[in-house]
Amino acid sequence: MKSQHDLDFYLWTQATAQALRSGRFSQLELDYLIEEVEDMGNSQKDALESNLIRLLQHLIKWKYQPKKRSNSWKASITEHSLGLNKAFKKSPSLRRYFDEILEECYEDARLIASRETGLALSVFPQECPFESESILDPQYLPESD
Repeated sequence: MKSQHDLDFYLWTQATAQALRSGRFSQLELDYLIEEVEDMGNSQKDALESNLIRLLQHLIKWKYQPKKRSNSWKASITEHSLGLNKAFKKSPSLRRYFDEILEECYEDARLIASRETGLALSVFPQECPFESESILDPQYLPESD
């Protein structure tokens, strides 16, 4: 038998919220509720990774393609830096996760920047050349080498 969770997710969320509000805990589908709460945390992590990769991608392009700099790159750098800072205000524990994934996200951004620019991957350093505090500064723009 399929659960309401599987048949109509939105309706399930509303019924679950109502059951929680009214203290009808026996009506909760705890396995699904636990899964959804965990998914919410994972969604925050996924959004952080996506913002960080995009930010690093544009920082790389800004640094290594100075003749192609554009206001859209500058705006993207600012937007994604602000997005990370807002995520940390809402969920301060995500800052530790940022530190854990910085190098992995840099590797992804480096590959994307190489493909997008047509520059060899070897043009970009293997380790992230940007300090964490600089990455999180919405005013930061790296200088060319």
